[in-house]
Amino acid sequence: MTTALLSTAEELHARVRRGRRAVVMTMGALHEGHATLIRAARGIAGPDGEVVVTVFVNPLQFGAGEDLDRYPRTLDADLELAGRAGADAVFAPSVDEVYPGGEPQVRVSAGPMGERLEGASRPGHFDGMLTVVAKLLHLTRPDAALFGQKDAQQLALIRRMVRDLNFGVEIVAVPTVREEDGLALSSRNRYLSPDERRTALALSGALFAGRDRHAAQEALRARAREVPSTHARAEALSAIGESRAAADAHAVATAAPGGPAAVRAAARQVLDEAARLDPPLRLDYLALVDPADFTEIGDDFTGEAVLAVAARVGSTRLIDNIPLTFGAAS
Repeated sequence: MTTALLSTAEELHARVRRGRRAVVMTMGALHEGHATLIRAARGIAGPDGEVVVTVFVNPLQFGAGEDLDRYPRTLDADLELAGRAGADAVFAPSVDEVYPGGEPQVRVSAGPMGERLEGASRPGHFDGMLTVVAKLLHLTRPDAALFGQKDAQQLALIRRMVRDLNFGVEIVAVPTVREEDGLALSSRNRYLSPDERRTALALSGALFAGRDRHAAQEALRARAREVPSTHARAEALSAIGESRAAADAHAVATAAPGGPAAVRAAARQVLDEAARLDPPLRLDYLALVDPADFTEIGDDFTGEAVLAVAARVGSTRLIDNIPLTFGAAS
């Protein structure tokens, strides 16, 4: 299949549409994580539909001192990867094409959620991101748009914008793609030296430690719920040697710290150890949040949550997250 390279909205709008159009928005420097998004888009569009990949490095979402100028630009390789993954077209507009009158005076505001975590570390980032996503949705006119769960806060804000402003598009989340050693795929990984990459593994290591602590707690609580509460049934358990295990399950399941506090503590231990490596990991934030608004959850929280981390290794800033489920919703 030949993948068309388009640079103007006029070229894109001139294409004959048959079936559904699914769009994958990127800033280029495509990798296997993007390929996974494109393959998922191909499945949504179907054989008669169309998959469009956008490649645009958006200046509005880079702050002062960030890596706009050195952000990798690899359009030829991007076109090849997109074609192999099933894209029909790559839309790679210039800055003038997306912002013909210069930086837009009217922009999309991310609101309170956009000021937390990534928004606090990168002021204005989410306003710029939502503004370009809104523009690209208008320019590409998709039935569905796919985004990776690695950028969990971005995904939540896009969903909120689409809902609040009545965009007629389906937003599809695709799970994070990782290297075999656990490092989440990112275009910025190419900045890391071998030593820096080893330190960077602490991001996923911290998340996995938190996940494992959470899984152990939930398993113990489930075991505790199965333990008999009557004296007669406890004696029956004792006869087969299970009373100690039952007691241990109760003790561990109710011990402090538990729940979210224990998850945070397990993750932070890994990050604290990485801060003493050479080169060190410099933590930006570790947060366990409600995905509805990205506020920290309390110890009595039940339902879906996101354990998120951001840190610098050398001059490279990386983010990662995993979903968790607490309590009754498990």
